[in-house]
Amino acid sequence: MLEMKKNHFFDEIIERRNTNSIKYDFAKEKNKPQEAIPLWVADMDFRTAMPVTKALMKAVVHGIYGYSESKQDYFDAIYQWYQRRFGWECQREWLVKTPGVVFAIATAIRALTREGDAVLIQQPVYYPFSEVIKANHRLLINNPLMYVNGSYQIDFKDFEEKIIRHQVKLFILCSPHNPVGRVWTKEELIRLGDICIKHGVIIISDEIHGDFTYRGYQHHVFSGLKEEFLKQTILCTAPSKTFNLAGLQVSNVFIADQKMRRKFKEEISRCGYSQLNQLGLIACQAAYQEGEAWLEELLEYLQGNLDFIRSFIEERLPKVRLVEPEGTYLVWLDFQKLHMSDEELDNLITQKAKLWLDAGTMFGEEGRGFQRINIACPRSVLKKALEQLEDALQEY
Repeated sequence: MLEMKKNHFFDEIIERRNTNSIKYDFAKEKNKPQEAIPLWVADMDFRTAMPVTKALMKAVVHGIYGYSESKQDYFDAIYQWYQRRFGWECQREWLVKTPGVVFAIATAIRALTREGDAVLIQQPVYYPFSEVIKANHRLLINNPLMYVNGSYQIDFKDFEEKIIRHQVKLFILCSPHNPVGRVWTKEELIRLGDICIKHGVIIISDEIHGDFTYRGYQHHVFSGLKEEFLKQTILCTAPSKTFNLAGLQVSNVFIADQKMRRKFKEEISRCGYSQLNQLGLIACQAAYQEGEAWLEELLEYLQGNLDFIRSFIEERLPKVRLVEPEGTYLVWLDFQKLHMSDEELDNLITQKAKLWLDAGTMFGEEGRGFQRINIACPRSVLKKALEQLEDALQEY
């Protein structure tokens, strides 16, 4: 049993303005009202776990920030985290550290495909997927998720047909899915993986939100489902979402296949990149070694925020539909009953409700009529934001 100490105050309002925070300090640059409540980009308004801060403070007091690398204890912390929480056992030689998951995805695309090759994604999905595909001159193929009765499903027939028709070389899986909040079942993942194995498609599995699941749902590490999947997958993980460490730029990528791993590392070398941020390595190790009790309290608080937003919408926002999330702290809201254009909806959200959310179209055409809201904030902030939305809708 984890020792649960109620000393993490997620209700605390922490002033983040004037800290060069992308979330708070760039409203003008993003054409948003200065007074808008920022509930957009995926970082949390909570301080990280105290053991992480203590480890960083020790390094800061030391005062030397030279070139650094990780040793066995760093890998052991990651290994134990994934073995304990997901029943997945990795090997040290599989590990390649990168400054971020998007960096890793772009690296894999360049290393394992050629210009003009087809790369498949499932929109609406995390928008950097499409950006790095296009930026690297690959052909973007979309297998749209099906929105059925307020939930999202995979169109497996279309998935396989697109792979065959376009000779898809690489598939980017978002698991758990951002922004629709699905935590894919073992059966869904195996079905996807079997199709990819059948047609020789390499899988990049972005599992950066894997630590966030709600009651009744379980995240499955894709590489751990079948030996064949392990050999054909680039597994992307990071402590950045889990422990609010995005600015420290550290991700852990696992590539079991030696040939794929060599190509991936060669592509990193061509970028001129070597050691990670020293403080990122320290924070990652401390988080996985000593941050679990904090995470359990966070998950409990986020469940409370989810329960709150669900009740508020049911009782006071009849024209808005909550797409019930199974994981992540990013909630997908359906505004289609308003019958607004996306421009009108953005104006309602931004100018009338004074909220800064992520417009659904960022994630693909399938996001029309939707908005993404980040609920990893103090409940009082979430309450104020929803009340402002209620007022704007009543005026409308």
